[in-house]
Amino acid sequence: MPVGGIGTGDICLGGNGQWRDVEIMNKPGIGFYGSASAKMAPCFLVFVQTPSGRKITRALMGPVPPSEYQGMQGSEGPNNGFPRFSHAAFDAAYPFGTVSLEDPEIPLTARVMAFNPFIPGDPEASGIPVAVIRYELTNRTKDPLVVAVAGSLDNFIGMDGSQVAWDNFQHVLYPVGARNNKNLYRRVGAIAGIFMRSDSVVRTAAAWGTVALTTMIPDSSTEVSYRTELDPKGWNSDVSDLWNDFSDDGRFHDSVFASKKDAPHAALALRFRLAPGESRTVPFLLSWVFPNRKDWQDSQTVGNYYATRYADAWDVAGQTWPRLPKLEAATLDFVRTFLRSDYPAVFKEAALFNSSTLRSQTVFRTPDGNLFGWEGVFNSTGSCYGNCTHVWNYEEATPFLFGNLAMTMRQLEFQYGLNDSTGLMSFRIALPLNKANNWKVAAADGQMGTIMKIYREWQLSGDRSFLVSQWPLVKKALSFAWVKGGWDADRDGVMEGCQHNTMDIEYFGPNPEIEFWYLGALRAGAAMAGYLQDSSFQNTCRGLFASGSRWVDQHLFNGQYYIQQVRPVADRSEIAPGLVAGMGASDFKNPDFQIGEGCLVDQLAGQCMAHLCGLGWLADSAHLRKSLLSIRKYNAVSSFNGQFNNMRTYALGAESGLVLTAYPDPAKKPAIPLSYASEAWTGLEYTAAVEMIYNDLLTEALATVTQVRNRYDGSHRNPFNEEECGNHYARAMASWGLIPAYSGFHYSAVTGSFSMNDRAGTYFWSNGHSWGSAEIDRDQAGKRRLRITVHYGELQLRSVKLAGMPAQDLPKGITLQSGESRSFSFYLREKT
Repeated sequence: MPVGGIGTGDICLGGNGQWRDVEIMNKPGIGFYGSASAKMAPCFLVFVQTPSGRKITRALMGPVPPSEYQGMQGSEGPNNGFPRFSHAAFDAAYPFGTVSLEDPEIPLTARVMAFNPFIPGDPEASGIPVAVIRYELTNRTKDPLVVAVAGSLDNFIGMDGSQVAWDNFQHVLYPVGARNNKNLYRRVGAIAGIFMRSDSVVRTAAAWGTVALTTMIPDSSTEVSYRTELDPKGWNSDVSDLWNDFSDDGRFHDSVFASKKDAPHAALALRFRLAPGESRTVPFLLSWVFPNRKDWQDSQTVGNYYATRYADAWDVAGQTWPRLPKLEAATLDFVRTFLRSDYPAVFKEAALFNSSTLRSQTVFRTPDGNLFGWEGVFNSTGSCYGNCTHVWNYEEATPFLFGNLAMTMRQLEFQYGLNDSTGLMSFRIALPLNKANNWKVAAADGQMGTIMKIYREWQLSGDRSFLVSQWPLVKKALSFAWVKGGWDADRDGVMEGCQHNTMDIEYFGPNPEIEFWYLGALRAGAAMAGYLQDSSFQNTCRGLFASGSRWVDQHLFNGQYYIQQVRPVADRSEIAPGLVAGMGASDFKNPDFQIGEGCLVDQLAGQCMAHLCGLGWLADSAHLRKSLLSIRKYNAVSSFNGQFNNMRTYALGAESGLVLTAYPDPAKKPAIPLSYASEAWTGLEYTAAVEMIYNDLLTEALATVTQVRNRYDGSHRNPFNEEECGNHYARAMASWGLIPAYSGFHYSAVTGSFSMNDRAGTYFWSNGHSWGSAEIDRDQAGKRRLRITVHYGELQLRSVKLAGMPAQDLPKGITLQSGESRSFSFYLREKT
């Protein structure tokens, strides 16, 4: 489970309590333990002494998992030589994770508890570079115990896990980078800890920075001890030194050695007495500042936003400890409000757990506060740079949880991604920000999606200046579809031209995937133009939408789902510049990798976005519903044991899920079908499920989401890391769309309208700027009551509505502040 702030990187808590995947040095560090050797990965220890003098020392973690038993020199698991607890159980309600540890040979039980502040609407509080770590010890005997808890880790400044040095036998010697690092013990008031720095690592390196492991000393009865370095002689003498020193009496005795290690190990311990039956929690903060974030190519420094708020890692700790009670209370309020809501449990898990991607190295913020994202991350580098428009189209966590951050992404797309003269939007943005360095290719789905997202962010925020500043660019982006040789050059509301898209190939001819993004963009364009009294553009968008909507139902719906009409191009010169990415489009007269008459799992992705934006139906609702039923009928694989796949395996064996493309009539399957036809992507599965909810296909939506989460059950895969092209893939955050879809929540700050469905229950709601709960009661007589409570921010209301009920208008309007509630009553219209 990633533990870190938005845009700060993270360190992960494993299911057995092991700290792993150190990703705080501006690079993904999956598999990196912040150490030259897994023998000394970050680790916490407990010492227990009974009245009889018996002494026991254990690592505060559960058993080594079977996958880490075998290696070329025995187990390669971290801290594998330390005695541990015999049983571990992991529970989570993100961002809170708990590992419960038990062992019949140990007279106490332990719980590892970790979290980070996570408060929707507050990216500052949710972007602190810190892991809050607590160990709760409970004396399960009738005797008093002497207990000590210790945290230890290498000073890994200069390392990031991406480079290693090898000896002649190809054994890892050390990750390149650490040089003459120093550990200092500090105590300021009740805050004590180890401050890690380096004067020899180049100060401009991405892996240069500071780290601190601190604790809060509760009273004089608690004894603090520490080590700033360990025995450096070799043959893992440092491991023995740490273990033996602590195991003797639960205290550390600092030493100074003539020879030094580049990455010296440090340790910090608290020793106290624990009465019979007593429980005590020992708190730690692991904090960091690594200011030198590099650009996409890892060449120029662009910096980190969080580094503008903190001088160093000790400053992070100093600012966070006093604020921690309030930060934790607000985070708990969010999680409890969310979990107490009457959403299906699997929906809550999918939405909440995937929001952890915002804390991974997939996401970062530059010093100006802008949010940037890879598509995902590989083990030691990013995957596919540049706020990729067609991938980030699908995610809904950022706009509904952190609206201000989503707005920065829209500004980047239009201010820096758009060509001012042509209207072509690069689907990847360069860093440092410079239009000249952008990739000169547009993605049809990505560009149309950004128009819908501008509409969404404007509606959720109510920020008129945001819309006004972007509107001229939005018009250019939408008008680009109509250029000669473009997507809709004949301006009939149908995209027939060469369309680069999220499948990393070009579609030739009209197809549902791109067409519904286009129809949604046209409807959003008309709505924004109407608001700004741009009647000419409004009429253009309305006319094209009406024409395209009719056409797609008449010509692409085959009675079961929407298909593609493949229309080859005689010559590349017929295609406008910037529409071909060069992947899968070498033969324009006979193009490969097309959908054809296949059933595509995300054929209604644009319709899904339209519903989430409140833009309504884009085509015949009966056809849309039938298409979703066909997706469940044809794309659903009950067991991948019998499923051929020539590409990447995100589902295998007896697992189940939705494949990207299905061909009910095998004779109509192209010889070379869609690039990723046989894969299963969780982001597309979630998108289909969200649209199923809007079409009252709840059973089908539940089945779809359940299949995904069964694959990410913590046994076969990490439940906090849904992959696609890389770990922590952004598209999987489409899962947040399940929340507004199920509750029917829609809010427009522009009109002050708040609406929900009329399903009885309590529902968490969030608009990216404020959040709270909505309680819905209903009776047999047709009366409905809605009680809206604001937990964070403020909510302006001028109209409140439940599905099927007349809206209740508030002519003077009201504003609910944090902590305030308001109830509204509704009655069904009398039949006439």
